[in-house]
Amino acid sequence: MDLKSVSGFTCYVKDIKKTADFYKALGFKLEKQDSDYLLARLNWFGIDFRAQDSEEKSEFQKEAKAEPKGAGIFINISVGDVDEFYDAALAKGLKPSSAPRDWPWGTREFVIRDPDGYKLVLFKRQKPRSPAE
Repeated sequence: MDLKSVSGFTCYVKDIKKTADFYKALGFKLEKQDSDYLLARLNWFGIDFRAQDSEEKSEFQKEAKAEPKGAGIFINISVGDVDEFYDAALAKGLKPSSAPRDWPWGTREFVIRDPDGYKLVLFKRQKPRSPAE
């Protein structure tokens, strides 16, 4: 087996426009947007967003309408300065779920949920990981 990398994932959403506005405000580059689909990129990493009501394949319809979205999943996004990014998010009218905080594993981070509840962790590593981490 020879894994290379993770290049992206797919999320079902209720409103493509709200999702596009949110991810654009965070700084993602928006590509290939229409009423049922959005591709948002951060460097080489892409997130495909699909309107949950437009899923035509019966094998995916149940998954498309599942709630809550992203239960138990945290999407980690590295930023240059956590506090600066947090302040900028607030200035754009975004509502983080938590304030920036230092964690014992060596990161400073905060969480923000997208319009469908997917959890994004904006973080910066403060100290190198020890071999035990």
